[in-house]
Amino acid sequence: MTSRFGHSQHPRRGRSARARAGRREGVQSNFPATQVLERSAHSLPARQRTALVMAGGTGGHIFPGLALAEALRERGWQVHWLGTPGSMEERLVPPRGFAFEAIDFSGVRGKGLKTLLALPLRLARACLQARAVVRRLQPDVVIGLGGYVTFPGGIAARLARKPLLLHEQNSVPGMANKLLSRLATRVYTAFPNVLPDAQWVGNPMRRAFTRQPRPERRLAGREGPLRLLVVGGSLGAKALNDIVPQALAWIHEQDRPIVTHQSGESQIEALRRSYAAAGVEATLTPFIEDTAAAFAEADLVLCRAGASTVTEIAAVGAAAVFVPFPHAVDDHQTTNAQYLVKVGGGWLVQQADLTAHGLAEMLQNMKRQDLLAKAQKARTMRKINATRDIVAACERLAR
Repeated sequence: MTSRFGHSQHPRRGRSARARAGRREGVQSNFPATQVLERSAHSLPARQRTALVMAGGTGGHIFPGLALAEALRERGWQVHWLGTPGSMEERLVPPRGFAFEAIDFSGVRGKGLKTLLALPLRLARACLQARAVVRRLQPDVVIGLGGYVTFPGGIAARLARKPLLLHEQNSVPGMANKLLSRLATRVYTAFPNVLPDAQWVGNPMRRAFTRQPRPERRLAGREGPLRLLVVGGSLGAKALNDIVPQALAWIHEQDRPIVTHQSGESQIEALRRSYAAAGVEATLTPFIEDTAAAFAEADLVLCRAGASTVTEIAAVGAAAVFVPFPHAVDDHQTTNAQYLVKVGGGWLVQQADLTAHGLAEMLQNMKRQDLLAKAQKARTMRKINATRDIVAACERLAR
């Protein structure tokens, strides 16, 4: 006779049946049950942990996200990326071997009243799309690094009760991270005193930036023309493209720096024309493959003041003239640059004050001893363990 659950009501008969079943399966009938369970558990492959990284819009959000994604993958994680279709992140992320999950959402700043009025509906739709991604992937952790896509993704993560880690790259927090920081499991920042209850860890970056020789080793004994590196970023910097060739033309050819000028793909041809018109020779490139080595090779870097640029210059220890993008939200690039400038780790020139003649005079007055001092002071401000610290937090939360 059996119970309604189908088990024998006669204990002795039940044990005998189990023993016979055990022998048929090749298991000794007197083998302790706990050891069978332990052996079975050890034979099962470990479940692969999954992370969903959210970052988009600009390289300043995307490249720190890629540094984290690559570090997690090295630790055996499966990494997916939440972004928007037709975006920079969609161009950069899949070629690096990460699965790309697209939702339809974009910013409203500066896009007019009609776009602003449509925001609630668009946000609700984006949250539903992000929620579907989170439900399907069931990530162990969700990591937001800024950009508009982070907000609906972060909301979806918390609704699904998934650990949400945020990292703010800039010295002034973006809107998405500022709002989500109240809901996040962990909050990290690249600069000090940015968000309440956040841990200051620096910016995630590739190891190459942290492994360059110290400035005194790199720059000792250098002679001849200065090596000037101009960095316009992934989108280029038209003001630098216009002014730098003119400034170099003011300098006598024998005193002129050796110049490498990086600009965005969309501006590279116009940049070639600017240098040709100025009669100045330079190495022009739309992209620098090894930025860490380029920073280390340069005597002076002339650049914008995006968060990644500032923190990478500090990590390498390079002298820099920062020209903040004047239309950056909340003027955060000026605040980024001041992190190094206030300790003597660089120069700050506002774009409105940048002239060809003034820049030429500045370059002519540069002394190698001063450049070395700036590079050394910049390096004292570096924080290089952000990737390690955030990956460690992911692994703790995924246990």
